[in-house]
Amino acid sequence: MPVLIHSEPAPGGAPGRVVHLTLNRPELRNAMSLAMVDALLAALSEAEAAGDVRIIVLRGAGGHFCAGADLKDMAAARLAVDGRAAMAAVNARFGELCVAFAGTGIATLAVVEGTVMGGGFGLACVADAVIAGDSAQFRLPETSLGLVPAQIAPFLVERLGYAEAKHLAVTGGKLDAREALALRLVHEVHAAGALDSVVQRRLLEMLRCAPQAVAATKALLARSRGQAPASLVAEAASVFADAVTGPEGSEGTAAFVGKRSPGWAPQ
Repeated sequence: MPVLIHSEPAPGGAPGRVVHLTLNRPELRNAMSLAMVDALLAALSEAEAAGDVRIIVLRGAGGHFCAGADLKDMAAARLAVDGRAAMAAVNARFGELCVAFAGTGIATLAVVEGTVMGGGFGLACVADAVIAGDSAQFRLPETSLGLVPAQIAPFLVERLGYAEAKHLAVTGGKLDAREALALRLVHEVHAAGALDSVVQRRLLEMLRCAPQAVAATKALLARSRGQAPASLVAEAASVFADAVTGPEGSEGTAAFVGKRSPGWAPQ
């Protein structure tokens, strides 16, 4: 199976589930095949439809996160009757994956180790939070191969800023874990042996946030990109009013006054 899927109850007694998606082609450093893209999209769709998934954790098997596109898929597309159209379709499908994970209302956490290259770099950019092992090596090699980091380009700019994304692109960028932390590509760096305990701590932190409020906040932040604040005043007020008068707002306020944890949080 190109992706291993494991679901578990949210830790700390919080309601809902955490879904772990593990890229599972360790012999190829988890290179991204079309089958893997389809499996990830299907898993995300299933998690969204379930309604009780609080967090999705994305990581790779065998000590690596993802080595980018599978060259066998690219070669097969190149040999198709219309090779250009086939290559565009393969590339677009990966783009759909990035857009889907960037746009989901479910909180996402990526755990990256070893090789984080090309499309794997892009997947790290679309996660809400990223924990890196100290072995992580980020590479953006496309331009050094005569290629373009096409589908991940918008997410590189969003995560790193235009100037840094451009610098990495024109130098065939390489970053180790500490350099990635300095750029805020990742949010924490730890030794491999500490990653599981750090993931558990992060899950507990994220579960303190109300799921519908998280989804609404992510959606509003996404709409805020490239828009003047004045254009969002009425919409933001409506989103806030829905939240404060809804069940989560009522429960959160009651919990604060009562000096207790709200019902969605670890107890």
